[in-house]
Amino acid sequence: MLKRLALAAALFAAPAFASSPDAYQVTGTVKETDADTITVMKGSEKFEIARGGDTTAVKVGDKVTVHYKMTATKIEVKTAAKPAKN
Repeated sequence: MLKRLALAAALFAAPAFASSPDAYQVTGTVKETDADTITVMKGSEKFEIARGGDTTAVKVGDKVTVHYKMTATKIEVKTAAKPAKN
């Protein structure tokens, strides 16, 4: 009975986990920061990330690990070209 209950709970919980976007993280040095964004350099790569949620005060030069998710704000659809007829 306990195994069936665990299986049922896993099956109902799976769709909730499957639909959430992946979480990412970047560790690097803070290059710039303001009220809305934080810019982190990881080697020669630049990550500019919007701030929100629990974003504690940081200053330029701090080494940080930023956890973030990607969210689409607008999608533009371009129709595919029709193949040429021979």
